[in-house]
Amino acid sequence: MRLSALLSVVTAVAVAAAETIPAAELVSSKAHIVPGPLRVTELTFRVPLDYDDPEGETITLFGRSVTGYEVPIVPSDDEDEGSMSSLPYMVYLEGGPGFGNREPQNHPLTSTALERGYQVLYLDHRGTGYSTPVSAKMLDQLDGGEDAQVEYLRLMRQDNTVRDCESVRKALTKGMADNQAKWSIFGQSYGGFVSLSYLSFHPEGLREVFLTGGLAPVGKTAEQVYESLYPRVMKRNAAYYKKFPEDVKNVRQVASYIEKQGGSVDLPAGGSLTVPRLMTIGIDFGGAGGFDSVHTTIMNLKMSLDQFGFLSRASLAPMESFTGFDTNIIYAILHEAIYCDGPGDVSGWASDRVARELNLFSWLSSNGTVSSNSSEPLLFAGENIFPFFFDTHPELIPLKGVANKLAEVDDWTHIYDIKQLAKNEVPVYAASYIDDLYVDYEYAKDTAALVKNTKTWETNAYYHSGLRTNTDAVLSALFGLRDDVMD
Repeated sequence: MRLSALLSVVTAVAVAAAETIPAAELVSSKAHIVPGPLRVTELTFRVPLDYDDPEGETITLFGRSVTGYEVPIVPSDDEDEGSMSSLPYMVYLEGGPGFGNREPQNHPLTSTALERGYQVLYLDHRGTGYSTPVSAKMLDQLDGGEDAQVEYLRLMRQDNTVRDCESVRKALTKGMADNQAKWSIFGQSYGGFVSLSYLSFHPEGLREVFLTGGLAPVGKTAEQVYESLYPRVMKRNAAYYKKFPEDVKNVRQVASYIEKQGGSVDLPAGGSLTVPRLMTIGIDFGGAGGFDSVHTTIMNLKMSLDQFGFLSRASLAPMESFTGFDTNIIYAILHEAIYCDGPGDVSGWASDRVARELNLFSWLSSNGTVSSNSSEPLLFAGENIFPFFFDTHPELIPLKGVANKLAEVDDWTHIYDIKQLAKNEVPVYAASYIDDLYVDYEYAKDTAALVKNTKTWETNAYYHSGLRTNTDAVLSALFGLRDDVMD
């Protein structure tokens, strides 16, 4: 029913697909050599905050372009350190949402892409990294209070990230023939969501698309996304406690201590550790090594209680940076909004609502109590966003009212064009993880079937973090999809 409803909404989407994106203004370009050796060019651009008002307020986008570099025997006196390579671009789109890019020399994609003849552009999404990053203090400086902050944040989703990419592409490929000016994109996780929006609205800019764990649940509501997520979260909890059965008591010991302190323990850098916040570290269950990172965190807390009778600063500090919500607030405040595709689609704190309807977590109930003697494990959440984040994370606390207003927005812009995806002509090569905790495998299969010209490589050997932890295998499979001939 939702898919057919989307198919019937064509006017707004058609207008978006036909829009003209102005070229970004290249503000600065500075090249330097890093170990590898690699030539990294740091780029800043100026683009409209709102593409419906191209002459209005602007924001800065930041990216790093990287190519291989051979040290010349005799350096040239007139070498232009800021010149750009003529190699075809591959643009890497980071996951999240809300995270900027690491340095190119530390990125798993760099060496393989360079070996295959690309230069790679690591472009920070708007609002992240160095691209006019969103923070509570920055939002507080906007005129107009919470309503202005809501309107600003509404411009930070994938549809505008696509416009940014097109604007930058036009700036960097100015003067090239149309075929030469197209570029390849590589979307990891949420970066894949952006890639599918790109295919929806500006396929003319794309030569090919690579996805890792990024086949977004096109046509699914936020509520459907979390209904599909929670059974996988329960399965991962069972696997965790099978590996670390001692943590049934250990987790309850820590939770019981927090309750005895009035339900909250102050964290060193601000905010508070509550039992619900403790149980959200299960977000790591979706990546390789995630069980061990959660166990280590629990063990640190338990050892502090056993040795001192209180939670030391050293034991609490990891809790402050476990999710990145304080340093990357878009990850929390817009997470559910990335599933809202058009008017009438309301997030409504879907993750929290579905969890309560299914009665999954005793700690989520307002009258839930924790017994240190129970033999039943306390269950961890996965990649879920809950309203209590805006009571316990210091950077999110000032944004509680804004978050509630965003959860009620019912006139979101479209982020996908179902009809365009169904007739897509751009080759898509996707790695899909069968046991992915963050992107539902069944929904990913539906999307792969929807998007024409998509080839998929499916595996249950790796988790969502496969690009980072199993780089060679994942990239070999993806480029194999591109290079191999089936007929």
